[in-house]
Order: sequence, then structure tokens, then C-alpha cells
Amino acid sequence: MRWDNLRLADSGRDDPAAPLFARGAVTRTFDTPEFKGMTFFEIHARSIINRVPAASRVPFDHTINPYRGCGHRCVYCFARKTHQYLDLDAGADFDSKIVVKVNAAELVRKELAAPRWPGHAIAMGTNVDCYQRAEGRYQLMRGILSALRDAANPFSILTKGTLILRDLDLLTEAAEITQVSASVSVGFVDPDLWRSVEPGTPDPRRRLETCATLNDNAIPCGVLMAPILPYLTDSPGQLERTVKEIAQSGATHLAPIVLHLRPGAREWWLGWLSREHPRLVPRYLELYGRGAYAPQAYQQRITDQVKALARQYGVGRATAASARRLPPRPQAGAPHGPEAGARPGPAALQLSLPGLSELPDE
Repeated sequence: MRWDNLRLADSGRDDPAAPLFARGAVTRTFDTPEFKGMTFFEIHARSIINRVPAASRVPFDHTINPYRGCGHRCVYCFARKTHQYLDLDAGADFDSKIVVKVNAAELVRKELAAPRWPGHAIAMGTNVDCYQRAEGRYQLMRGILSALRDAANPFSILTKGTLILRDLDLLTEAAEITQVSASVSVGFVDPDLWRSVEPGTPDPRRRLETCATLNDNAIPCGVLMAPILPYLTDSPGQLERTVKEIAQSGATHLAPIVLHLRPGAREWWLGWLSREHPRLVPRYLELYGRGAYAPQAYQQRITDQVKALARQYGVGRATAASARRLPPRPQAGAPHGPEAGARPGPAALQLSLPGLSELPDE
């Protein structure tokens, strides 16, 4: 089965009603306000570095996901359907039943040290957020980052969280010897809409402050302006406000993505829309009537608007100027830490999505 690597050694039980990962897992709840109503399933995964299918059109080949499910509770999250592979639902279960791979750091170190591992760049936060609220308790990322640093293995992180700053020491140490980059996800800055559709996340402006802090500490950080929500955050004024604040954060680049509605996310989003903005339901059914993506003409119009705004407000301009003044970084594989003889990593990569500031003029 697809998620069989989440299973512990067979416990001998054969309960068809039990979720796949629950057989042998430790189940925990915490009596604290931030985890109210949430259940955590602590499992020992069999593997942790995932190969991305060749058919996936993403700018990375390998990922690490220490969690399944996400306490951010973003209504539109494209990853919701993955919970159905665990015999859970894509709605409330995705938000409240979190799988924690407690042996993630140990596995990363083991798999990076394997002779067959070629040192490819690894992306994190591409499925669910590796810096979601649960990370504050489990602290899996510190062990993962330490292993990546010691192996001088390039990596990138995408997050909606601010907890990444807790690990600034490890990020800067890794950046001295290999390619490290980050992106924060901020699709809009409207405070009311944020509270409604991303209730478990930090304020968008705090995320942009996180972007600024990372760049101030020589960790290149851009912004994934996603999702842009049709009829809710796509007006010229809303796009301008968002791009202006992204520019003020010093983001290295900006990449806009219009909302896409895959199965699982589609049903959860349309349910929210029918409660909060029922007048928009027919317009969404028309816009997404033929599939998960808005029509290409609509996507191109939004991209062109954001592209023009990014140029107007100078996204990436100040960061590029600062980068030219910085001394060159040591080559990947330079001696560092307890494994100073670590295998050299591949040539430097920009692992984040291409930014509009990098796109050529039409």
C-alpha cells in the first residue's frame, strides 16, 4: 500500500477498522489550548526521504515529510486527500489527527549516509508544513536539519509558520557549507480572510517578518504568493497590497499560484464557501467546472498583474544588491561538525519556485 512505510512492525492484530498507521502506533492527546481536540499518532516510519514521481511538475526530486495532516487547518489545502490513504477523511481528520514520524531524524541521518544516496537536493514543507504547531512539541526538524548539515546536503523549506526561526542557528550553519533556501507562503494579507481560511497559521504579516529575518541572516527567502483566491483576494487593490508588503519584507523572489481544487480539498472548500460566501458558489462551479484548475486565461491574467506589481515595487531588487556585496560562500562539502569528512553535495541549486523578479520581459 502507498503508505505502508508508516506502519510499525506487525503487531499481530488484524483490525480492518483501524487506520493503517494506527497498528502499533502510540496515540497521544495534550491538555493544552493549542492542541485542543487534536490527536497525535506517533509512528516509526520505515523510510523518510521520498522520491517525487517523474510525472510531477515540481522543481525538486526528493522530499522529507515528518508529519501527515496539519494543524494549520487551511480550508483549501491541496494535501487533504492524502489523509484518505490513511483511512481518514480529508476534512476534520486532516486538521485534527496528525501522524508524527518520531524516528524521522534518525532515518534522515541513516539514509543520507547510505552509499547509494547521490546527495540530491531535498525539499521540505511541500506536502504539509514541517513547522506546523506540532513541531513546537516534537522538535523533529532540529534533528533533521542537523543531519542535513552534517552531510552537507542541499535543502529548501516552504512554510506558513514562524517556528522556522527557532532553528536559525542550524540553518546558518548549513548555509555555510551547502545550498539552503526558504520560502514563506503568503497568498494575501487581509486579516479577516486569514482568520477564516487559515485559522491555525500565524498572521501573514508575521510570516513576512520571518522572511525578512531569514534574509537578514543570509538565508535566501522568497514568498510563494499562494493561493490567490478567485473573487476573494484577486482584485487589483488586494493584489497590490499583498505584493507591496511582500516587497517590503525583502523577499528574494515572488511566485503567484491561483487556487487549485483537487478532490478532497474541493469538497471541503466548497462547503466553507457555501457557509461563508454562498453567492460565490455558482461562480466557483463555473470557474472550476472542468477540473482542479482555473482556466488558463484567468491564471495568466493574474500572473501578469502580479508580475507587473513585483517590478513596480522592486521585489528581489534590494536582496540582489545585498547579495552582490556578500563574500562567496564556502563550497558544499567543506569540513563542518562531527562529520567533517561528509560527502560533498551537488552544485548549488535554487530549490524554490521561480520568482517573478527572475522572469524575462515578454
